[in-house]
This record gives sequence, C-alpha cells and structure tokens, in this order.
Amino acid sequence: MKRENILTGSPWEDKMGYCRAVRIGNIIEVSGTVAIVDGEKVKADDAHAQTLNILERVEKVLEDLNISMKDVIRTRIFTTDISTFEAVATAHAKFFKDIKPTTGFYGINQLVAPEYLVEIEFTAIAPEKPLIQEGL
Repeated sequence: MKRENILTGSPWEDKMGYCRAVRIGNIIEVSGTVAIVDGEKVKADDAHAQTLNILERVEKVLEDLNISMKDVIRTRIFTTDISTFEAVATAHAKFFKDIKPTTGFYGINQLVAPEYLVEIEFTAIAPEKPLIQEGL
C-alpha cells in the first residue's frame, strides 16, 4: 500500500523527523498535536481553548485528506494538569459528542514546553471507496 506523509511546514518536522499525519490505505494516524498559544485567544492557562485549537487544526488536516472528524475512531489526550479534565472534555465533546471515538485521558509530567497543557493524538479510518464495476 502507498504511504502518504502529510507535512505542515513546521520546522520540527525535519528537526525531529516526523510529519503531522501518515496515511496508508484508509488508515490515518495524526501525530500528537498541541495548540498554537497566542496569548489572546489561546492562553497558556486555558485547557479548554487549547483543546478547541487542537481539534480545529486537526479537522483541517483531515479535510485536506478528504475525510472528516466523523472518521476519527480514537483520540489520546495527554495533559500536564489532570484537574483540567472537565474543560478538556467539554471541548472534546463539541467535536465528538455524536461521533464518540474511543478516548484515553492521561496525566503526564510535562509536554515539550510549559505553555502546553494538552496534546492530542488521533486515529482515523477513511471510508472505503465503492468499487467501480466496468460496463455499468
């Protein structure tokens, strides 16, 4: 099967040797994604806004692959502050209330920089393309 690497232009992609997502066949794995903390809309102490930012950004990556959030079957949520569960869960539900992917919520010691409270990984399965029958 063909492998497709999805790059976003982040300097970390070459520095670390990774890409935002990998697609092989109908399976898509999205790397751990943190928010873009701008200090205005997304603050370093706002887990809810960080989670929404992550979900919005990944939604765009999936759309570029011609799939959507409804194709996500798993999320893995990592946080440096487990007390943010309600804020993170509320943001997660804005995208996944009806989809209900499997999910894990993990308290960890730290992420790559102190302003990041949340990092999320995603697994999606693209719908199978219908077979085209010749002559019909």
